Amino acid sequence: MEETLTTIPEAAAAVGLDISINNVWLLVTTFLVMFMQPGFAMVEAGFTRSKNSANILMKNLMDFAIGSLTYWFIGYSLMYGEGNSFIGDFSLAAFNPALDSYGAGYSDFSDLMFQTVFAATAATIVSGAMAERTKFNAYLIFSLVITLIIYPVSGHWTWGGGWLSELGFIDFAGSTIVHSVGGWVGLAGAAVLGPRLGKYVNGKAKAIPGHNLAYGALGVFILWFGWFGFNPGSELAATGDSTSNIARVALTTNLSAAAGAAAAMFVAWARYKRPTLSLSLNGALAGLVAITAGCAAVSPFGAVIIGVVAGIVLVFSVEFIDQKLKVDDPVGAISVHGVCGALGTLMVGLLATDGGLFYGGGFKQLGVQAVGVISIGAWALATGFILFGILKATNGLRVSRRIEEEGLDVYEHGEAVYN
Repeated sequence: MEETLTTIPEAAAAVGLDISINNVWLLVTTFLVMFMQPGFAMVEAGFTRSKNSANILMKNLMDFAIGSLTYWFIGYSLMYGEGNSFIGDFSLAAFNPALDSYGAGYSDFSDLMFQTVFAATAATIVSGAMAERTKFNAYLIFSLVITLIIYPVSGHWTWGGGWLSELGFIDFAGSTIVHSVGGWVGLAGAAVLGPRLGKYVNGKAKAIPGHNLAYGALGVFILWFGWFGFNPGSELAATGDSTSNIARVALTTNLSAAAGAAAAMFVAWARYKRPTLSLSLNGALAGLVAITAGCAAVSPFGAVIIGVVAGIVLVFSVEFIDQKLKVDDPVGAISVHGVCGALGTLMVGLLATDGGLFYGGGFKQLGVQAVGVISIGAWALATGFILFGILKATNGLRVSRRIEEEGLDVYEHGEAVYN
């Protein structure tokens, strides 16, 4: 009896320590993912022209500011509230401090913070695809709507315990849930907007180089670094078996990014006779996006395969979207996040060590992955086209010809990055 009494405080202390460790881990990785925002800003600013740099930076700033407020107030509850299989309700009431609990082994507020930076990432992806010709006030409306309804609804289907979760859909950190949603909404936006002036001459695509690839490279390195919060942080714990899972996720994340960069470089070298920096940088991002779904489910070798395939597909996808579909995506966001996000999610069905086709699991998991990719893609595309169609018909979506030619910085914001 005495032994039991002495172990109870020890057990309580151990539980309290676990909660503290998990909270700190979740918040540290939250801060890493938040640091991805300047990474996106640098990539987008570097890959576009100097006359639009302030506009790019302003959009990235407002994505995070508006996204944080909107997701805290409504989006988080719609994504994680009880609701039904298709949409959550307001049972969480995340904005009510009295409802904070530690039922999952960490604070609800820590989870809210972590999920908020993911929501902001989905919104920021769209900025690059629609760069250099979008009205700022229209973009603000979009930023609000994606974090209010588009991202939370499909997120509820999966991470919120909805119908895709019940099917067994695997997307550990958001190749489809976060990145493909941003990519497909970006595709809708770029298609409704139309190409930048001078992009297509006599039906042929013309390159419009970005003004500073050093910014682009810095942004990719920042994103690569931040991804070690994005993927390992999605373990949502740092105690017990989670410690080994975190290490595995970090390893697979890094290997896929490296393989994606190398594969894109070699393909570009063979195809265009030069190892181009811009495609190599996007190759690294393609590898990161692709591994995000299966980083906890595939082996290190499987991660390399995913990265190589993503890097190869990235080069051809950029070319196809630019030259065949004639959709003007200044930074390659649709290919990196939409195409490679979907690709990486599907490859979980092939390479997952538990249930993947190549490991004797049959076609079941691959089929579930395909259902998830198609349904979330259809949702993002449909809502994106509806939203941008309404904005175009009411508020207006595109700046005037004069503003586009002279730059959005001065006309939209009254200041420029380079004076």
